Amino acid sequence: MTEAWTTRIGGEPVGLPMTIESVRAALPEEERAEFTAQIESTPGPQLAQVLATWALPAPAWEQIEADIARLKAGDHSGFHPQDERYVSPEVA
Repeated sequence: MTEAWTTRIGGEPVGLPMTIESVRAALPEEERAEFTAQIESTPGPQLAQVLATWALPAPAWEQIEADIARLKAGDHSGFHPQDERYVSPEVA
């Protein structure tokens, strides 16, 4: 059994398409040719990454871009470092 891909948008879980066919079907018509060209030329080890990138809906990208802008502006609230050895500059 294959588990569904999900992401969170506005704090709520959202299911994502997870096959080449379902991602293509979810895209606007004008983006499908670009998707097909990219997915057909992607090396095997990178297929899941490229497919997941295309599977994200526009609101997810809007949230990602807003998060990046906040981080660049120095607002790290709500973010947690991946590296447990990280020490916040305020603590160091």
